Amino acid sequence: MDILRFITAGNVDDGKSTLIGRLLYDSKSILIDQIEAIEKASKFKDNGVLDLALITDGLRAEREQGITIDVAYKYFSTPKRKFIIADAPGHIQYTRNMITGASNSQLIILLVDARTGISEQTKRHAFIASMLKIPQVVVAVNKLDLVDFDEAIYRNIEAEFQELSKKLNLNQVTFIPISALNGDNIVDASAKMPWYNGPTLLSFLETVNIQEHVNLEASRFPVQYIIRPQTTELHDYRGYAGKITSGIFKKGDKIKVYPSEIEATIATIEVNLKEVNEAFAPQSAVIQLDKDIDISRGDLLVNLNQLPQFSNELEVQVCWMHQKPLQVGSKYLIQNQTNRLKAVVKSIKYLVDVNTFEKQFDATEVQLNQIAKINLKTVTPMAYDAFANLQAQGGIIFIDENSNVTVGAGILE
Repeated sequence: MDILRFITAGNVDDGKSTLIGRLLYDSKSILIDQIEAIEKASKFKDNGVLDLALITDGLRAEREQGITIDVAYKYFSTPKRKFIIADAPGHIQYTRNMITGASNSQLIILLVDARTGISEQTKRHAFIASMLKIPQVVVAVNKLDLVDFDEAIYRNIEAEFQELSKKLNLNQVTFIPISALNGDNIVDASAKMPWYNGPTLLSFLETVNIQEHVNLEASRFPVQYIIRPQTTELHDYRGYAGKITSGIFKKGDKIKVYPSEIEATIATIEVNLKEVNEAFAPQSAVIQLDKDIDISRGDLLVNLNQLPQFSNELEVQVCWMHQKPLQVGSKYLIQNQTNRLKAVVKSIKYLVDVNTFEKQFDATEVQLNQIAKINLKTVTPMAYDAFANLQAQGGIIFIDENSNVTVGAGILE
């Protein structure tokens, strides 16, 4: 049974947590004692309605504030598919949390309040979905019960988002009208919207094509660990362990090692402690070469048929995640897969206005939750691929050298 990883995003109070709660509740994916606890907690609500948002809002402080602060993960399954849900917070200042949750998602549900329509946060989240190239986008127009299930309101939101989608070059976009509070079009089709004949949200999630595109041409193997048993039987054994992020490696292949750019031949490949003739993404493997080379964690093995870019001058689209702004001259550790090296910010090319998508070229710093195009210079050259061509090798994180805190996330171009 395959797994769909998806994220919900939207404004504060657009109903993200309620939607997830409704999915879990109506698909019978929560335990009886959990239901009893939610029923007990819901008695404190003014309207007495079962508060399904409590399923994801686990912290008492969050309940008291009525908001979801961090990214909450929930797991459930149906007879057709397993699901991992990330519930991202809606506040502007938590855009960084949305980036975190979306980075490994195959689908994003953008909730839009039918009363207010497309908002600044909707545009920001759609921009991030485009930047991260999330394959499937679902626009769930929520709270239609509060506008008397008016089709015209839904169609206007649909038309406005379609224009936004063209500007951002989003992938597959699907629109579903819902009421998370009452369960309309969540698991069962709603009789209150006869003008809609598409799938329910759960039906769509169960059947959407999530076949991951694995690049089998450009072979990339970031080295995670060097295996040197140094026993009597394996005195000369030197294996390079890691996970193949793309492509196929075969015994006898000519490879190049970065950053040394030394070429060698694959002598053996082991998968699950067994020697094999070939291994492919996303398998973990141990590779031995025909010659002793000074290889360490962070080095990259690639097949000669499609080489990566190799430079110490990088152009990066970055989402900043820290209170202390990024500035020209700031120094950070950047990490791509297992490779970590020092870098300095050479210039800020522009900020992106997520409302108009215009570029602001006079920026002197990048503040928390802002998105910008910057130029980096690394201490030594780095082997990488553009994110648009090979996502696994095209993303980096920024790490503060002193605190070791992740302060930003970037996409290489």
